[in-house]
Amino acid sequence: MIKMENVVKRFGENTVLSDVSFEAKEGEIFGLLGPSGAGKTTIINILTNQLDSDGGYHETGAKMLDIGLMLDTDGLYIRLSCIENLNIFADIYGIPRKRALEALKSVGLEESAKKAVNALSKGMRQRLALARAIMHEPKVLFLDEPTSGLDPASARGIHKLIQRLCDNGATVFLTTHNMEEAVKLCNYVALLHKGRIIEQGPPAEICKRHNAIKTVLDLEAVFIKLTGVELE
Repeated sequence: MIKMENVVKRFGENTVLSDVSFEAKEGEIFGLLGPSGAGKTTIINILTNQLDSDGGYHETGAKMLDIGLMLDTDGLYIRLSCIENLNIFADIYGIPRKRALEALKSVGLEESAKKAVNALSKGMRQRLALARAIMHEPKVLFLDEPTSGLDPASARGIHKLIQRLCDNGATVFLTTHNMEEAVKLCNYVALLHKGRIIEQGPPAEICKRHNAIKTVLDLEAVFIKLTGVELE
């Protein structure tokens, strides 16, 4: 469903992605893990055709209207209400506006439908951005650090929704530097460091290969072992 083969990306003389290859299968949650600045967002931008690569091959296996995006900046209209934000995108996607309210209900924001975005907490804004990303029932969903900065309760709510989307057949591509989140959600992960994939596979198998098997959370220990860098 999602594939990269030997992808390279440069900005001037700075190479930000070097020979990146991986594949995310249909219906799974794929985690791209690495610290800030590793190149995670650049990979999403290439896969969603917002950015051209300088070499290699990539595909998403879905038409643009079948893709959902939740990026590191939410791009919400802060003076409009939650429902008004979603209605705009319902019109863009050509879907009934009732789907906007259904999306709000799915993320627990139906009671805040008429509340202005600038009156929402960060967690509520994250959930609204997720509702916008899923309201057209995408086949492929890209989530860039979806729980960054959230309290544990808000993060758990988003985790449950991501899992439910996957259970319903969506392919989810998740970037994070939270190894616990990755182990909890992902069927398969790729570890990214300075624009290179340094390891990939199911989380438990990666840990086993590197003798980090006390708990699956030792995935973070594997990353530190391979890079000498602690995740932020």
